[in-house]
Amino acid sequence: MARGWESKSVEDQLEERERAKLQAAIPAPTETLEHRQRREVLLLTKSRLLDQRKAARSDAHRNMLEQALEAIDEELNSF
Repeated sequence: MARGWESKSVEDQLEERERAKLQAAIPAPTETLEHRQRREVLLLTKSRLLDQRKAARSDAHRNMLEQALEAIDEELNSF
C-alpha cells in the first residue's frame, strides 16, 4: 500500500512540473506583443549568428559576429 501512495506522489510531482512549465511559457501580461516578437527575432538572429561564427574562417568576420552577438545579448538583457 505504501508503494501506491509513493507512486501517486511521484505522479503528482510530474503533473505539477508540467503545470509549472506551461505557466512559464505563458508570457507575462505586462509584456506586449511587440516585445515578444522582438525577443523572438533576436533569439533567432542570435542562433543564426552562432552558426555563422562556427563556420567563420576569417578573424575579422569572426570578430564582427562576436560584436553582433554582444549587441543582441545586451538588447535581450534589457527585456
